[in-house]
Amino acid sequence: MIAICAPLGIHTPHLFPQTAGPDYEVTKYLEPLQETRGKVTVISGLMHPMVDGGHSAEKSYLTGAPHPGQPSFRNTISVDQFAAERIGHQTRFPFLSLSAGNGGISYTRSGVQIPSESRPSRVFATLFLEGSAQQKADQMRRIKDGQSILDLVNSQVKSIQKKSGRADSETLDQYFTSVRELEQRMVAAEQWAKRPKPVVDQKPPKDIEDRADFTGRMELLFDLMALAIQTDSTRLITLKGAGGAEVVNLKGVDDGWHNLSHHGKDPAKIEQLGIIEREEFRLFGEFLKKLDAIKDGDATLLDQTAILLGSNLGNASSHNNSNLPIVVAGGRFQHGQHLAFEEQKAPPLANVLVSFLQHLNLEVDQFSTGTGTLTGLS
Repeated sequence: MIAICAPLGIHTPHLFPQTAGPDYEVTKYLEPLQETRGKVTVISGLMHPMVDGGHSAEKSYLTGAPHPGQPSFRNTISVDQFAAERIGHQTRFPFLSLSAGNGGISYTRSGVQIPSESRPSRVFATLFLEGSAQQKADQMRRIKDGQSILDLVNSQVKSIQKKSGRADSETLDQYFTSVRELEQRMVAAEQWAKRPKPVVDQKPPKDIEDRADFTGRMELLFDLMALAIQTDSTRLITLKGAGGAEVVNLKGVDDGWHNLSHHGKDPAKIEQLGIIEREEFRLFGEFLKKLDAIKDGDATLLDQTAILLGSNLGNASSHNNSNLPIVVAGGRFQHGQHLAFEEQKAPPLANVLVSFLQHLNLEVDQFSTGTGTLTGLS
């Protein structure tokens, strides 16, 4: 499962077709995806109920937690971490949290943002380069230290448990469950640390420091995601895409990306914004083609991977969080269509997330505000 967020939104008039169903017309942004059209679905009308606050809603993109712009806001677990708790132990890395800019989109069960990695060189080294004997020994020591701390905490809590009442016992039971799950993950980490990392026929990437080179930076991240999935190093990846005040190196663009996203319906700004976002979809289309060219048994890697591309902003110019731009690719879904929902009657975006969890073979029919899979997709 891969989830990608475009932090500055996507200009939906260039994305959404006027026609629903499989015979939708090809829009400016969907044109680069046509080689894999049969494995792509564009969805209009969706939103997270009660998720508002403009850019703040980025925090709720994969969680659906309400009112992220309020001072009292407390986030919940993101869908990738929900899945990682259940299947993360099956791979060397339970998940990857990546970013082409600042911050990530993954959150723990207690709503804490998970640090993301934005340097491709470090991601590549973590995934594929064997450390020195000393580095491996240090890693094993850290794992052992963690297990020792858990043993100490367990013994202390057990003594408290004997003196606790019913309510406290229930709280402690929940705590013990979390500890046991953590212990299992640490045992798995110890086993993975003893196994050699996969060997790939690719040189370590060189980081691109120039944020204006949006194309180069995104290409490196897409290449790494493909390698991580292909080698089964992880099965869960989140990526916060590019988007800041920089003027990107694309012909016809001479204004900052963030400023262009606040176009105020100015045709000149929309034209420049369209150049940038068309490039986003070209890069995404190349990524899909790459996954579709890699055989995985009788299918392709794209067939085995559920991919979400979208944004927490339906209209970045007005900071609106409704009618979100959503594209789903790959996975075991009904594709090759435009699913158009009436905004006032649309199911929540979290239904897409439930569909993704079921794609991962998890017996889940609810997540956040999602009460089932998305009609027409699953």
